[in-house]
Amino acid sequence: MEYNITLDVKGLNCPLPLLRLKQLLQNSNSGDIIQMMATDPAAHLDVGVFIDKSNHEMLLHERKDEVQYFYIKISN
Repeated sequence: MEYNITLDVKGLNCPLPLLRLKQLLQNSNSGDIIQMMATDPAAHLDVGVFIDKSNHEMLLHERKDEVQYFYIKISN
């Protein structure tokens, strides 16, 4: 998956991964794709609900060992 922004929130627990994502979204452009890497086991719940209630698009969510990877396309 191609992306142009990386957000590494490994080691942070709820609600910090989602807060960092929201901060990044404020300074990003429509069409940008974020790769977010998180180790919080519940990150997929928080991020999933947020994306469902926003205009942004979850392109892919996958888990490799302890790390979850989210690919999010920004829509403003």
